[in-house]
Amino acid sequence: MVKQQLVAPQAVNFACDRFRSLFPALTEEPGFIFFDNGAGAQIPQGVFDAINGHLLHRNVQRGGRYARSMEVDATIARARESVAALINARDCDEIAFGMNATSFLRLLSLAIGRTLETRNEIVVTDLDHEANIATWLQLEREGARIVWWNMREDNNLHVEDLAPLLTSKTRLVACTVASHALGSIVDVAVVAKLAHAVGAEVVLDCVHYAPHALIDVQAFECDYLVCSGYKVFGPHMGFMWGRLELLNVLQTFREDFIPDAPPSKIEAGTFIYENVAGMAAAITYLETLGAGHGGEEENTAPVSRRASLVRAMTSIREYEATLSFEMLEALQAAGAIIYGVDDTARLAERVPTFCFTLPNIAPELVTETMSDRGIGIRDGHMYAPRLMKRLGASLDTGVNRASLVHYNTVQEIHEFGKVLGDIVRGR
Repeated sequence: MVKQQLVAPQAVNFACDRFRSLFPALTEEPGFIFFDNGAGAQIPQGVFDAINGHLLHRNVQRGGRYARSMEVDATIARARESVAALINARDCDEIAFGMNATSFLRLLSLAIGRTLETRNEIVVTDLDHEANIATWLQLEREGARIVWWNMREDNNLHVEDLAPLLTSKTRLVACTVASHALGSIVDVAVVAKLAHAVGAEVVLDCVHYAPHALIDVQAFECDYLVCSGYKVFGPHMGFMWGRLELLNVLQTFREDFIPDAPPSKIEAGTFIYENVAGMAAAITYLETLGAGHGGEEENTAPVSRRASLVRAMTSIREYEATLSFEMLEALQAAGAIIYGVDDTARLAERVPTFCFTLPNIAPELVTETMSDRGIGIRDGHMYAPRLMKRLGASLDTGVNRASLVHYNTVQEIHEFGKVLGDIVRGR
């Protein structure tokens, strides 16, 4: 299940200061508060070292017969193993590297668009990032029929609303795992069961969920999943996972000399090797975090990479529940309108990403005031114009978003709350 159990916020013991010390950006600007992590998280020193080391020692093309080129091949192979461990893939060849999640979604839509025939219905949601909507809307010119799975008035998707939309003509369901704007979590394991019951496939956007909780493609029972490294404490790059049997028959663009087999058939052209090395280092960081949260008896024996990652993401999830609790308290104290889950008893249904507005105060003013006080948040449409329409927000002004990750602290939230209060009192 996606909705992992959470312990009571006050019961969590998380060594946040120790982990913060591993992020150079947090120590270089100790007075600045990074609350815009939904647009990209900071990276630990090990990721810097991996990127720089690759550029210094292995900045060559792979596939050569000399040592440095073979080292590039080995780096990429290790990175596939790392990502496979992160998401619980069955086979490393199910992992493809590229520019970003958006480009992988377009690759999938182009390939799937060739195979619609009579099974031509594609389900999309109004909760998603536009990247996981517009790319599927493009298939209307190929004969696709778009079916909308809409949020309810509580600004959340409900899986019971999906079942009536699925028919023998449904080709796939495209949805997010966690909303990049609202922080709401979708129970994608149930989505997959419903879709597979009618013979449809499931494409998941896991970009925003990835830094907050455990990814498990086997438990999700999805068919494809896309993600971006820059949200998971890595550099700007993307990766895609797909079931091996589906990737084998996927009709992709490739040059004649490229084997018609994954992952090569998915990776058109040369991707950025140094960023792939950085992504592997980001996963190593998470493994280290997980090793630091095992019990004494458990730490005496070696554990698998996956076990360390399970520990890491479980501890992050539990600690972030504390952050969510404190953020909801701060926003509610300021009289903010919170879009999405706003009940502290329902923390398991969200990640610490908060979409809000202050009554009669322009989102731009809130963001600028926060910036003047050393806090980075975001305003605008969040690359989700359909979601903004549902929220009743103007595309020109949009909303505010504060997005936290595990290196953020309760003390930072208190400072954020003080600034919110000052804004409200000064209007």
